[in-house]
Amino acid sequence: MNFCSQCGASIKLAIPEGDNRQRHICTSCHHIHYLNPKIVAGCLPVWQDKVLLCKRSIEPRSGYWTLPAGFMENGESTRHAALRETREEANARVSNLQLYTLTSMAPVSQVQMIYLAQLDDLDFSAGDETEAVALYSEEEIPWDDLAFQTIHNALKLFFEDRKKGIFPLHHIDLERPSKPPEN
Repeated sequence: MNFCSQCGASIKLAIPEGDNRQRHICTSCHHIHYLNPKIVAGCLPVWQDKVLLCKRSIEPRSGYWTLPAGFMENGESTRHAALRETREEANARVSNLQLYTLTSMAPVSQVQMIYLAQLDDLDFSAGDETEAVALYSEEEIPWDDLAFQTIHNALKLFFEDRKKGIFPLHHIDLERPSKPPEN
């Protein structure tokens, strides 16, 4: 950040009085610009013994499979963001949302919240940012072609939890971003 969005003056990095870390501060109006983590919200849609995946048509990781998810918009709840992203990326309707994985990704300043959800019907299709959508059983998941470690984690946890019949909230801290591990 080089210029203040409030008045256009230059920005300096300094620790504001009463704070404990450097912030972007306007040299003229003294507005403090807080840069905070971005929230990613999405769904793990389930239909019988299968899950709905989306093949990305945009970067990062175009051509790889993921769950329908994306950045939360201002003015919406995490649940609403997950529903919106599922509609946008898979033209799918889901219900019975339950927060399932909460992943902190400090190195990239993101928090990802994936909701376990029931797919309402089989009327789904690829959205503008999606090349394809498909239902996969555990054995059919394209494990080597998953876009992100967070998606790999959520799917592995889901199939493990399904065997036990309980789906607790999982808190995960990723210390460094990485591609999914090979099976």
